[in-house]
Amino acid sequence: MVNADDVRRTALALPDTTEKVAWSMPTFRVAGKMFATLPEDETSIAVRCPKLERDELVLAEPDKFWIADHEASFAWVRVRLKAVDQDELSDILADSWRQAAPTRLLDAHPELGVPTPE
Repeated sequence: MVNADDVRRTALALPDTTEKVAWSMPTFRVAGKMFATLPEDETSIAVRCPKLERDELVLAEPDKFWIADHEASFAWVRVRLKAVDQDELSDILADSWRQAAPTRLLDAHPELGVPTPE
């Protein structure tokens, strides 16, 4: 199980990532583009996820992944922090980061992999 401090530390360790408060919650951005949010209750995070993959994740692991009503039409998924460990959190945040990062950063950091198409 991970917590909000783990999310913050892991997200900010990714290249060119900054934290900015928006909608009264911390958001994490790469080159100005949001890739994760930490809602007020700090029991979950919202991350970028292609809709098809998101729907499959929610069906396969509903105790871990869910879709907030206001995010249903966007390519985002929620992740329950109590259901993931540090390694999985790192993978989830890196995947979301890749989807938001500009090509120059993806090219500069091949160790982070290639983005999942939306």
